[in-house]
Amino acid sequence: MAKTIEPATATKITPDDLRDKLQSFQGDIQGKVDDQKTSIATVAGGVGMALMLIMFLLGKRSGKKKSAIVEIRRV
Repeated sequence: MAKTIEPATATKITPDDLRDKLQSFQGDIQGKVDDQKTSIATVAGGVGMALMLIMFLLGKRSGKKKSAIVEIRRV
């Protein structure tokens, strides 16, 4: 014979339930980001300094290529 299964009591999901679940999820992610924040800032600073140095050297080199030599002679 087949067993009869009683339906589970239907519980409604309230906005508070959703808010609590999303805040707990956000808290987990925020904790991971806070742990990595200093290393990300250090890497970004290093990359920025390297780009500034490269741009400085490229600008200095191109300035030497285009510089005109002006010679003034007395007659």
